[in-house]
Amino acid sequence: MRRHPIRSVAAVGCSSVLILVVLAVGWVRWSTRGSVYEVGDVPAAPVAIVLGAGLHPDGTPSEYLEARLRDATRLYKRHKVQAILVSGDNSRTDYDEVGAMSRWLVAHQVPAAKVVSDHAGFDTYDSCQRAHRIFGVDRAIVITQGFHIHRAVFLCRQAGIDTVGVASVANGGSPAMNAAREMPASVKAAWDALIDPGPRYLGPRDHGVDDATEES
Repeated sequence: MRRHPIRSVAAVGCSSVLILVVLAVGWVRWSTRGSVYEVGDVPAAPVAIVLGAGLHPDGTPSEYLEARLRDATRLYKRHKVQAILVSGDNSRTDYDEVGAMSRWLVAHQVPAAKVVSDHAGFDTYDSCQRAHRIFGVDRAIVITQGFHIHRAVFLCRQAGIDTVGVASVANGGSPAMNAAREMPASVKAAWDALIDPGPRYLGPRDHGVDDATEES
């Protein structure tokens, strides 16, 4: 019985996509094994990088983002980091993710001089690239949720930052949906690592992190 050529092509295509996803996820996971810690165990670093995770309609941090900020505050108060770089989306005047993050940290007793803002961290790749290229970060702790942490560590390392991660715990969200989302996201991360397209926005060198760490 002859196989229909269209079905054969479709089967080959599906198999190729599956192999690509497995390779990408495997690369991200394998290269970052042993690099994720809890707040109390993570090795100290000069900077904590907090990645954006959305805002409530009233402009306050989402549950995911608040958990990340809470862990960043713990790291600062335990002298695990000297400064906190908050990186998120401020592409619209009515959506200031970074401003909300900064205000939350200052309201929880992190000195304003220790909080540095990156308003063009539109995705994980951009945040990591800009942390290194614009803010001069060479060693850091990146903070995000567990489903995202390996990709964040991977991309920051690919950007040239000696990185470990802290996986924040937050209520809400679907573990299955988060895991499914990470599959194509890992493929994109692997692609970005291979071709290194550069962040959407660069700009002049920002010495905010240098100033914040020198004051410690």
